[in-house]
Amino acid sequence: MKKGILKLVFVIVGFITINSAAAQIADTVASQCAKNLENIFISDGQQYRALLMNADETAEFHTTLYGGTVYRIAACSGLSDGNLIFSVYDSERNLLFTNSEFKNAPYWDFKITNTLDCLIEAKLSGSAQGSGRAVLLIGFKQQK
Repeated sequence: MKKGILKLVFVIVGFITINSAAAQIADTVASQCAKNLENIFISDGQQYRALLMNADETAEFHTTLYGGTVYRIAACSGLSDGNLIFSVYDSERNLLFTNSEFKNAPYWDFKITNTLDCLIEAKLSGSAQGSGRAVLLIGFKQQK
């Protein structure tokens, strides 16, 4: 009976340790990504996160962008830039932007004239190894 309880305690402690380590990796990637927002952009308050195990997997994030606003999308995986490919589509799945056409740039600045719902897809670059943690941040410029 005591051996069973001891095994259960070890399993629980191991699970907590693994989850804590995974959270620290994701937080490190998010901190790296936040540097690309600089002081010019204010975060929308969300961190769009996904675990991508290989270059064949794609994460999807849905958001609404408001007309008359200047935005920056910053995308990271790992501790260096260029590990994550992201593409922005409108609600009819028309491609608005992909960083793969710009050497996997870690961010993109743009102005929205009309409010739109959009889909952002993210996947690991086949040529670069990231952490497997995809983090996407959206910031906007404060209007004066």
